[in-house]
Amino acid sequence: MEAAPLIGRIVDRVTVDLEATIDRSVARTWDEVPAYSASRDESLRPDLRAHTRSVFDAVLRTMRSGRRAGRDDFRSSVEQARHRVRQGVALVDFMQGFRIGQETLWEAIVAAAKEDPDTRLAALDLAIHVMNVIEVGSSVAAETYMVAQQMELADDDLLRRDLVEDLLAARELMPGPKADLAAECGLAAASSVVVVVAKPSTALRPDQSLREVVTTVRTSIGAGGQGIAVLRQDHVVGITPVHADGADLIKGLDRAHRSLQGRGIHLGVGVSTVHDGLAEVPAARHEAVLARKSLAGEPGVRRLAELSPLDYLLLLDDATARRLITPSMRSFIEEDLAQSGALIETIRLYAACDLNAKAAAERLHVHVNTVYYRLERISERTGCELRSFADFQDLLVAARLLAPAE
Repeated sequence: MEAAPLIGRIVDRVTVDLEATIDRSVARTWDEVPAYSASRDESLRPDLRAHTRSVFDAVLRTMRSGRRAGRDDFRSSVEQARHRVRQGVALVDFMQGFRIGQETLWEAIVAAAKEDPDTRLAALDLAIHVMNVIEVGSSVAAETYMVAQQMELADDDLLRRDLVEDLLAARELMPGPKADLAAECGLAAASSVVVVVAKPSTALRPDQSLREVVTTVRTSIGAGGQGIAVLRQDHVVGITPVHADGADLIKGLDRAHRSLQGRGIHLGVGVSTVHDGLAEVPAARHEAVLARKSLAGEPGVRRLAELSPLDYLLLLDDATARRLITPSMRSFIEEDLAQSGALIETIRLYAACDLNAKAAAERLHVHVNTVYYRLERISERTGCELRSFADFQDLLVAARLLAPAE
């Protein structure tokens, strides 16, 4: 495009009403892009207005001089892209706002050109110019945004990991960025907190990543930016403030589990009981690990509160408890495991059915006489009197310790 008096005339007309055009552009962005109206950052609207002005100035300046727009014309977009990352505006929303600005400016150009036939014809050349502006400006904005986002994420992840490590070690948070982040996440010193431990139950495919797990868990553990979740070796640790019994947290984790399962990621999630204060985070993390362990490698969400005291004690897998198992019980269990494991399964279901042989037979899909026969064989091989509560309990615990259910 060559500089021409008619183009200058259009630019002059647009410049007269430029403030009103900027106002329309900002208002449209606020109305049409939810990320802007949802933001609580008071500096976002002034920033958007300043960015819109700088871009409009660049467009009109290049029009007046008759040259194509270049990357140097959008230096303000570099700084504004960094601001949007910090303000929580996603790239797609940032780019939509940029396009709305160009549309609004083009409407002003068309309105200015319509005032006489000569300038109306000259506006055709400006259409190509605005397309060039959108292409160059969008490229600069998007590239800068991506770089700023990566840097922000790296810094944010490092700070989050440091905070989680301090909490897991029960270290006192000194005033500074970590204490500020803890407060931002709702983890005040007197908070009631729950710890979540999540780990894939099966190996991830090459196209899958634990980053997906971190993002999904982080979104599910707390509303309004509450809570924190980070990747720690091969699993995700989440720490979140809770109210009452944490029912909303469990619903969120269930949704996250189903969402990941739909993407082929089978997650095992353990959830601690509710603890008072950040000093209890190490104990809560231990509970979450045990809760996940109780899933026995299967995917799902398991709260420690769902386990009985006996289930919990057996999960501790104490070596001394194993040594207290009598030789006859150990021999019986090892031999049955080497075969079909049918007798051990009979013990488990007999206990689960409150020592009701008929109900156990239905669960086992066998005749009730088969259950009685198996119980007699178990009694003979172990020396246990299965009508004695103490003997039966010892045998059941031994089976749970030496032959964990799949």
